[in-house]
Parts: sequence; structure tokens; C-alpha cells
Amino acid sequence: MSRMRNDYESTLWSRIEKFVNGEEPEQTMKRKKKSRASYEQVKREDVFMEDILLRMERREEESFLEKVEEYGEKRRVRRYERIYRILAVFLCFTVMAVLLVTVSYLPPFGNPDNPANNEVIERYIEKGLQETGTVNVVTGMILNYRGFDTMGETHVLFIAATSVTILLLAVSEKDKKRASDRSFEPKNDIILQKAAKVLVPVIFMFGIYVIMNGHLSPGGGFSGGAMIGAGMILYAGAFGFAKTDRIFNGHVIKIAKISALCLYVSSLSYYFYTGANGIENHIPLGTPGNLFSSGLIFFINIFVGTEVACTMYTFYALFRRGGL
Repeated sequence: MSRMRNDYESTLWSRIEKFVNGEEPEQTMKRKKKSRASYEQVKREDVFMEDILLRMERREEESFLEKVEEYGEKRRVRRYERIYRILAVFLCFTVMAVLLVTVSYLPPFGNPDNPANNEVIERYIEKGLQETGTVNVVTGMILNYRGFDTMGETHVLFIAATSVTILLLAVSEKDKKRASDRSFEPKNDIILQKAAKVLVPVIFMFGIYVIMNGHLSPGGGFSGGAMIGAGMILYAGAFGFAKTDRIFNGHVIKIAKISALCLYVSSLSYYFYTGANGIENHIPLGTPGNLFSSGLIFFINIFVGTEVACTMYTFYALFRRGGL
């Protein structure tokens, strides 16, 4: 019995036998499989390329549509800006024309027939010291004769500070996580800190002097409060909020603002009630020229100064770090 060779499949006789039996040679099958695999791969690549081309076409279409929309929006914005500028210029010239016409109707300067003095001015000058106790006629006019208007101005300051606080604090929960306070602190500027150590006490003392002597000399709550507010801003800018908050933090500011406004309204309400009902003012006016004189006007200056100083520092703190 003959022995079968190990490489019989690769012999010539084996290939002839497979050809007679209708079988394909192994190499031919491998070539077909390889060609089929290559065809499928090329087909997949063609499908992939078609997909990429479709995506690119879609992106180009979307980009084109976005450009068209953006062009339309820019065109509308440019049209709006053009109309806005034209209306702004027209409004400015209209206001200028109205003011010029109004000025043309004013009495000429130096004319002896001009109404230089009338009953109101005469009353303020001649009876101001007697009725208000203030040596400074302007302070008596603002805080007594025109007290209702001045109280409205103080309310405007309070409402403005409150509105800014509400707007800046109306943020999402994510934005409420305030960054480290150190990020809002100034750099250690030695020159600024040394200058602040000298200037801040002087500014505070002069501001207090202007407030407390507002009924005796030019000044009062508005100008003195602005000075104290500027001193507080200078101190915070030089040493940072961490040191400022030790004495003047958000809680103290709220108490000071609300208390000053309530006391101011209560003081003027007394004047309104007595004046409207013809009741005599029983609060002593004191000796004109003394520090503690002019009745409630001395205290009203303090209330107004506190309100102005707190409002100035509140605006600075809110816009600097977003909170008190």
C-alpha cells in the first residue's frame, strides 16, 4: 500500500484531480475571497465617502443659511443704528432749539426792571434765621422750606442703591458661588496704602465737620456725606474689603441706611404736620451760631450725610465684587 504524501494538496496530480471534479484550486478561491474582500472594502469606503460628502453638503447649506440669517440680522441692526443716530441727533437739536428759545425770553442782564427779588427770596433771607435758626440760609431753605423736595431726593438715593443691589444679586445658583475674596483685593501698593493712612482720617474729619456745620457754614449732609463716602472707597481700594468689612460690612450698611432714612422722614414729618396745621414748632432753635442749634436741621444733616456716604460705598462695593 502506497503512503500518501503530506503535500499532496499542492501536487500537480491533486490540482488535475480537482479540475476534473469541477473543484476550484485553493489559490483561485483565495484570490476570489481576497478580491471579494477588496470589493466590499471599496464599497464600504465609497459609502463612507458618500456619507462624508453628504455631511459636508449639509454643513455648507447650514453655514450658508446661517450667513444669510446673520446678514439679515446685521442689516436690521445697521438700519436700527442708523435710525437711532438720526433720532438722537434730531432730539438733541430739538432740545437745543427749545432751550435757546427759552433763554431768548429771559429778561436781559442788568435791566433795572428785572424781577431780581420777589416775595419768596425776601422771605428766605429776612425770616430764614428767625424761622429755621440756621445761619446758612441755603441749608435752611433746602432742609426746611424745601424739605419735602429734599426728602424725595434722599428717597431716590435709597431706591437707586436698592435697585442696583437687586439687579446684581439676581443671578443663577451657579454664579452665586462667589470667588475667593482675595481675587477682589488690591495688590499691596505701599505708596497707596501710606497715602491712604494719611488722607483717610483727614477726609473723614473734614466730612464730619462739613456735615455738623452745615447749618452754620457752606456744606451740609450731601457734600459731607460725599466726602465720607470717598474716604471709605479710598480705604477699601488701598487695604481691601477684608479689612473694611471688619468695621463697615453689609449688615452695618443696611442698618445705617434704613435707620437714617426712617429718622429723616420722621423729623421732616414733624415739620410737615406742624406747618400744615398751623401748629407752633416747640422744638427749640437754640442760639444762632452755636453748634447745637437750628432745631432738627442739625440732626437732619447727619441723617442725609449717612445716607449719601452709605449709598456711595454701596455702589462701589456692588460693582467691584458684586455684593456688600
